Amino acid sequence: MSYIPRLKTKYNEEVIAGMKEKFGYKNVMEIPCISKVCLNQGVGVAVNDKKIVDAAVDEMSRISGQKAQATFSRKAISNFKLRENMPIGARVTLRSNKMYEFMDRLISVSLPRVRDFQGLNVKGFDGRGNYTLGITEQIIFPEIDIDKLNRISGMDITIVSTAKTDEECLELLKLMGFPFKTK
Repeated sequence: MSYIPRLKTKYNEEVIAGMKEKFGYKNVMEIPCISKVCLNQGVGVAVNDKKIVDAAVDEMSRISGQKAQATFSRKAISNFKLRENMPIGARVTLRSNKMYEFMDRLISVSLPRVRDFQGLNVKGFDGRGNYTLGITEQIIFPEIDIDKLNRISGMDITIVSTAKTDEECLELLKLMGFPFKTK
């Protein structure tokens, strides 16, 4: 028997039924699902030191469980001492089981480790059913060893769903267990 992530099982058993009940979907294929999770880390100080990008790629690979890739600048900007095709960040896109595993670790382990955590901001939706949250310190992830860290940096996590509206995506993420702020 193959391995099925805990959050995927929760989606299939609880979330589908909850979404059907709230929005009155007639067909199972209408129900929104999460298609991918994109992690992005911009490292602006990497203009002076190339090793910082390598460290960012290594950290992102450890956090996501999948090999991250370096991102490169598209054009030269002299005020920032930036030339074309210089490495300036790291990114990784998660799909399928690795996506569910990452979201499960994010909800149950990493977000509770954030200092003074009040819940996720509801203003992170883009109008098309996708949600982006910013993490200010990568040390909230247990995969990162604080002693070997040379600098603290943040990252953006974008959750891309098939939802048509922000309301559908918000309900989907709430049912999956994301802790949003209550007013």
